[in-house]
Amino acid sequence: MRSEQGRQEQPQDPVAYARDVCLRLLTARPRTKAELAQSLARKGVEPEVAETVLARLDEVGLVDDAAFAEVWVRSRHAYQGMARRALSVELRRKGVADEVAAEAVAAVDPEAEETRARDLVRKRLRGGSLQSADEQTRIRRLVGMLARKGYSEGLAFRVVREELREANLDAPLLDNPPD
Repeated sequence: MRSEQGRQEQPQDPVAYARDVCLRLLTARPRTKAELAQSLARKGVEPEVAETVLARLDEVGLVDDAAFAEVWVRSRHAYQGMARRALSVELRRKGVADEVAAEAVAAVDPEAEETRARDLVRKRLRGGSLQSADEQTRIRRLVGMLARKGYSEGLAFRVVREELREANLDAPLLDNPPD
């Protein structure tokens, strides 16, 4: 809360203030406990007050890192095409515990990951921007796109090679991918 001079004022009831901050943030989208704690710290909420409020939100089910991770993985894999490796990194950045993140990411099996990689390559090939590109550029762009989404190099090269063959755009370069 700011006064007329722009100074930070202490709220009348720090617990109510912290709870209101959290509820406003949770209205926009689900958040992890760590994200809420960071927001409260930025707003100058005392750590003890923040912990009390976060514990209560956890107790009533408004903050659930495991449920957050599950929904995040499902959404980012389906709509953004993110691979398991990238999803783990994102969850770690959001403050989700490693074991919780690993459990959520395990929901994406290798077959689903490969299928999503193929979908991404096909979509990019249909876009037409790669039609006029030479083979090396086409391969580099497609493999690079998959790498940025967290797919392993081996999977990326294999999927690109097979999809280019399927689209009759295969190149001799693909027969010998780099090690």
